[in-house]
Amino acid sequence: MYHRVGLIFFCLITLAQLSLFASTTATATVTYTVGSIDAITVSGNPGPLNVTTATAGSAPTSASDATTTYAVTTNNTARKVTGAVASAMPTGVTLTASLAAPTGATSAGAVTLTTTAASLVTGIANVAQGSLAITYNLSATISAAQVSAATNTVTYTIGP
Repeated sequence: MYHRVGLIFFCLITLAQLSLFASTTATATVTYTVGSIDAITVSGNPGPLNVTTATAGSAPTSASDATTTYAVTTNNTARKVTGAVASAMPTGVTLTASLAAPTGATSAGAVTLTTTAASLVTGIANVAQGSLAITYNLSATISAAQVSAATNTVTYTIGP
């Protein structure tokens, strides 16, 4: 009888120890999405572009500014950056923008900005890059009317 009680006691101790070392698991289902990302920002506004001088016998001297930059992020392929001004420039006055291209893309160089979006950078694919230079240039013909402190908004867009 003592032998049976000992055997039962031994089995209970063994089962208790097994339950102390038993592990449990739990699961969770994570739902996620990675969407299409096309983002562009500009560091700020360029300084004033003033066409105020000319060499005698020559067209007015154009004004340039290269103090602003842009950043672009896309997880897509075959993207481009376009640019347009909000309102038409006065007759005889031309504003161009030249954007440095991110890695793997191509800059169109100095592009005249109008109210119709024009391609400035093409071939953008899967990139996140910042501090890319923007150069603005304002030129005026001799027949351009005088303009005092006018402004225009340039809109940059990244997309297909």
